[in-house]
Amino acid sequence: MKKRILFALAISSLCLSASAQKVQFTEFDLDNGLHVILHQDKTAPVVAVSVMYHVGSKDEETQRTGFAHFFEHLLFEGSDNIKKGEFMKLVSSNGGQNNANTSQDRTFYYELFPSNQLELGLWLESERMLHPVINESGVKTQNEVVKEEKRLRIDNSPYGKFTEKIFGHLFDGHPYRWQPIGSMEHLDAAKLSEFIAFFKKYYVPNNAVLTIAGDLDIEKTKALVKSYFAEVPKGAPIVRQEFKLPEITKEIIDTAYDANIQIPAIFAAYRVPGMKSRESKVLGMISSILSEGGSSRLSTKMVDQKKTALQVAAFNYSLEDYGAYITLALPNKNTPLNDLLKDIDEEVLRLQTDLISESDYKKLQNKFENNYVSANSKMLGVAENLADGYTFHDKDTNDINKELEVIRSITREEIRDVAKKYLNKNQRVVLYYLPKK
Repeated sequence: MKKRILFALAISSLCLSASAQKVQFTEFDLDNGLHVILHQDKTAPVVAVSVMYHVGSKDEETQRTGFAHFFEHLLFEGSDNIKKGEFMKLVSSNGGQNNANTSQDRTFYYELFPSNQLELGLWLESERMLHPVINESGVKTQNEVVKEEKRLRIDNSPYGKFTEKIFGHLFDGHPYRWQPIGSMEHLDAAKLSEFIAFFKKYYVPNNAVLTIAGDLDIEKTKALVKSYFAEVPKGAPIVRQEFKLPEITKEIIDTAYDANIQIPAIFAAYRVPGMKSRESKVLGMISSILSEGGSSRLSTKMVDQKKTALQVAAFNYSLEDYGAYITLALPNKNTPLNDLLKDIDEEVLRLQTDLISESDYKKLQNKFENNYVSANSKMLGVAENLADGYTFHDKDTNDINKELEVIRSITREEIRDVAKKYLNKNQRVVLYYLPKK
C-alpha cells in the first residue's frame, strides 16, 4: 500500500512538473489590426474560441455609464446572418457552451466547442464583430434584461452594493468609481445612435484579441481566421485618457444601510497598484496568508480561536490602472465591528513587522505554483490568460510564461515591505455595512 502511495505521489509530481512547462503559442496580426493568438493542445478534442475587447466601464462617459456591460448582452441579439435569439441555440445545438463577461477594463466573449466545430466558433465571433444587429427592439429587450440582472445581483442581493460604496471613495475622479453594470437611468436616456457610436468606436478588430486554444491545426486555423475576419474594417485609433489620482492620506469612514441583510459587516479597503505591477502579485500573496483557506491567519484567529467572526476575508481586486485591496468581516455573537477591525489590523501589522516563516513561505510559493498550473490546465483558461497578457501587459503575450518566474522570485522581505507601504490606516476607506430597519 505504501509503495502505491509513493508511486501515486511520484506520478502526481511528474504531472505537475509537466503541466508547468511553458505555454506555447503562435501570434500574428491581420491588416485590420486584429491580433490573433493560437495555442495548440491535442490532449482533448475541444477548442476554445474567444475575443477580448479592450473596453470596459472605464471607457464610458460619466452620463452614459453601463454601456460596456450592456453590449455584453446586446451582441448576442444576432447579426445580418443570425436571427434574433438564434446565437445561443447555434452553440448549444452543436455541442458547445458560450458566455461573456465585462469588467472595468475589458469585455470577454467565448465559445467552447468540440474541435470539429472550430469554424462555427470563428463564424459566430466574426458575425458579432462585422455586422451585429443594433436596433431599437434589441436595445429595449436587453435593457430589461440588464435591469433584472441589477435587481437580482445588486439591489436585492445581500451586501450587493459594498463595491459601489468603496470604489466611490477609493477612485474619486476616476471611472472606476462606478460599477460595470452602470446606471439604469443613463441606459434609459441613451439614444440608439449613441449605442451604435459606442460599438463603432470600441468593438473593432484593432481593439481586440482573438485567441483560439485547443485541438487545432495551426496553418489551417490561420487560413480560417483570415477568411472570416480579414474583411472586418479597421476602426479609428483609440486614445484613452490617463488618470493620475492624488494619494489618500487619511482614513475615510462611511456607513451603508442594506435592507437585504440581518448581519452587519465591516470593510477596510486600500488603493493599490494595478495588475501590471509586481506589487500586485505580492498583494495577492498577502491575501493568501491572511485569509485563503481554513489555516490562514485571520480565519484561524477570528473564526476558529476567538470565534468572533462568522466570516473573514482579504483579497486584491486587481485592475488595469489601479487595484483595491479589501478586507472584510462578519461578526459572530454580536461582536462589535470595531473589534473585528482591530483583529484584522493586528494581523496586518504582524505582516508589516515580521517576516513570515521559511516554512510558510515555501507553502505559499507551492500554493501559487499550483494555482498557476490549475489556471492553465483548461483551454478556456489558457485562452483568457494569453489574451490578458497581450491586452494588459504592453502587448506581451509571453507574460503568461513569466508569471511563474515572478512568483518564485518574490521574497519574504517584499511581502513585509509591500504590506508596510500600502496597508496603512491613513490610506484606507472603512465601511460599516449595516442592516436597514
